[in-house]
Amino acid sequence: MPSGTARKERAPMHGSSDERTRTGMSPESLKRAFVDSMFYVQARYWEVATPHDLYMAAAYTVRDRMLERWIRTAETYRKADARTVCYLSAEYLLGPQLGNNLINLGIVDSARQGARDLGIDLQEILDQEPEPGLGNGGLGRLAACYLDSLATLSIPAIGYGIRYEHGIFDQKIVDGWQVEDCDLWLTNGNPWEIPRPLLRYPVRFGGHTEPYTDEHGRFRVRWVPELDLYGMAYDTPVLGFGNDNTNLLRLWHATAGRSFDLQAFHKGDYYGAVNAKVGAENITKVLYPNDEPEVGKELRLKQQYFFVSCSLQDMVRVHLQHAPNLEGFHERFAAQLNDTHPSIAVAELMRLCLDEHGMDWERAWEITRRTFAYTNHTLLPEALETWPVELFGRLLPRHLEIIYEINARFLDELRMRYPFDPERVARMSLIEEGPVRRVRMAHLATVGSFAVNGVAAIHSELVKSTVLRDFHELWPEKFHNITNGVTPRRFIQLSNPDLCGIITDLAGPGWARDAENLRTLEPHADDAAFQQRWQAMKRAAKERLAARIREATGAVVDPQSLFDIQVKRIHEYKRQHLNLLHIVALYHRIKQGTDSDPTPRTFVFGGKAAPGYFMAKLIIKLIHSVAEVINRDPEVNQRLRVVFVPNFNVKNAECIYPAADLSEQISTAGKEASGTGNMKFSMNGALTIGTLDGANVEIRDAVGHENFFLFGLTVAEVERTLAEGYRPWEYYRSHDELREVIDLLRSGLFSHGDPDLFRPLTDSLLQHDPYLLLADYPAYVEAQARAGDAFRDPAGWTRMSILNAARTGFFSSDRAIREYCRNIWQVEPMPVSLAAGNGSVPAARADPA
Repeated sequence: MPSGTARKERAPMHGSSDERTRTGMSPESLKRAFVDSMFYVQARYWEVATPHDLYMAAAYTVRDRMLERWIRTAETYRKADARTVCYLSAEYLLGPQLGNNLINLGIVDSARQGARDLGIDLQEILDQEPEPGLGNGGLGRLAACYLDSLATLSIPAIGYGIRYEHGIFDQKIVDGWQVEDCDLWLTNGNPWEIPRPLLRYPVRFGGHTEPYTDEHGRFRVRWVPELDLYGMAYDTPVLGFGNDNTNLLRLWHATAGRSFDLQAFHKGDYYGAVNAKVGAENITKVLYPNDEPEVGKELRLKQQYFFVSCSLQDMVRVHLQHAPNLEGFHERFAAQLNDTHPSIAVAELMRLCLDEHGMDWERAWEITRRTFAYTNHTLLPEALETWPVELFGRLLPRHLEIIYEINARFLDELRMRYPFDPERVARMSLIEEGPVRRVRMAHLATVGSFAVNGVAAIHSELVKSTVLRDFHELWPEKFHNITNGVTPRRFIQLSNPDLCGIITDLAGPGWARDAENLRTLEPHADDAAFQQRWQAMKRAAKERLAARIREATGAVVDPQSLFDIQVKRIHEYKRQHLNLLHIVALYHRIKQGTDSDPTPRTFVFGGKAAPGYFMAKLIIKLIHSVAEVINRDPEVNQRLRVVFVPNFNVKNAECIYPAADLSEQISTAGKEASGTGNMKFSMNGALTIGTLDGANVEIRDAVGHENFFLFGLTVAEVERTLAEGYRPWEYYRSHDELREVIDLLRSGLFSHGDPDLFRPLTDSLLQHDPYLLLADYPAYVEAQARAGDAFRDPAGWTRMSILNAARTGFFSSDRAIREYCRNIWQVEPMPVSLAAGNGSVPAARADPA
């Protein structure tokens, strides 16, 4: 039993006659259901139940209430023959589900009261839930936010993805270095998912193709694969907030066609007896296997095709329940490709139409192009996926043939459109020519979709003017902008209940479905009493984070100090090391006596580096090394502290965002597509120090330029600086403090006398500096000085904090989904009512698939 919990003796539960144990919402009904789940599901009696048993019983209690809505939703959608959004994403960073589902069901108070009656601390139960790490960062978190909003807005939708057995790694810190540990999120079971063992589809790899003539004399192609395996569905209900709609997240797990070879076992080949099972399950074993070796690249491509093939076969199955053939498939489904990972779907849907359903090319291509829409999430060349033709053809020979045919027809169109521009034709080809010929997946997604969108205003313009410029000139009507958004249910209601209470007192409970109602905070920004309440809310959040930091790292931080926070994936373009240069500068000033009274600050870092990304791992080591020197120096540590919160994930983020005073959004202009952490910080009243990059531009416009600490080169200035021949060494020589800071890093002060430890970083900055840290350093330091001075005025800072939160309603994922529905998917809400079904579920409708 968790410490501090005094569990009461179980007493018989008696609900009123109209309260049903499995669906009632009152504290009494929840208590009775909880005790029943402990007994009948966990098979535990009260006195020996573990904290995990308590969590599982609570989860099943909540899930029962979700399933009634889920089945009613499936029945409603089916009867209405509703057009459905299918969101195809390789990542879903869902976060813990119990607290979020309590909020969306509207039973937080009832659950807390029921737990209290039983002598249980609800928060201790919530803390037991593991993090399902099915994503790497912003892409997966965005997908989870969009599923939440789709259900909240009553939009028929299915999320499709991969059920990774091991998700994003658990991050350990050993001597300041990141060490990756296996994510064992499924070890103790997942109460939110429902296995569908009979819902499985074949997926094939390798082999060869054979042309033949069908019974009507038409040319056809048969794929003769080398490997067959299956994808089995695991379903998770996704609740809407404030309604009865519950949508579906369907994740695919790879299984062998035959998991055990009895003949091999009898012959003594015990390993060979399970080879097929092991080989198949490797496909969904781990999120993003290291793709540096060839086998890693192959496994990634297998993962992408695997989940796309299962998903499209599932969509075909659903469609054929209502129609005799695939005509009209695009009218039933709008399929969104979340980045290039699922873009092989274009070739797979063509294969299904041509080879499995006998369509001619023109009709198959029309259906395909009217089914898919593509979201571009990056401008970084290394993140725009391409695959070697040799690898692609070896794993997916039929799909390579189809891509070649798509490309041949597309290039013929281009030659007619641009007869005297062969360079343009070569640039737009789906095949990149060179020493290693490669398939360009972003080009495939663009050609095979009816819409392409970026994820922030500046990003969408850069997509049109850089990476997809030729395509925009060809099809300008195809390109859109839909700025990302985040769900206020998780990132205010769940993570910051004190702020939720403040907003609800002013705007009423409906604000979480209409985030523009955050504007009701604005008239109170100068009210002294309201400011005091706001400051108490922020102080409580900082105290919670300080306690979490002490628990995780042993470091003691001062909640009265300015909490300056940068939490995101560790990457050179996100420039955590620019932040560190400023920290070392502050340290140097104090030691030199040139700044004897700086604004007290706690610098908080968090984030994971890709396992094979040496420079990012070295940045993590530098953070810890700088922290070690500063935090142990009594001359400095009363004014500066540096901490790194390990294993940054959704669960940890829920404690971090509400506590931030200053949000670091300092990527090089033109490199960040949008960002979503910037939105979560602002919603919780943090001020931003940032560049004009990604959604920072729109956040600054929304909250007011005077409430945002802007610095740095613009996109145009970055391009011009690089074009003119950027020489970072000259910035080093001409800026005294910058030179002293880098010299300190090179001296060995932060590496126990080893001058070579951080040399790769300092050499990169001085010789190359591809992300222009040294060029932006003076402006960054000046903006930080303005932020420090502003924090010394509590009333002025609090006013800016309130206005940041009040003016961020635009960045709700509900707004983004409304724009997708209106501008891209052309879908309408389909509200669900439990009352319509009188509380009973017909057996024939019991499968929400």
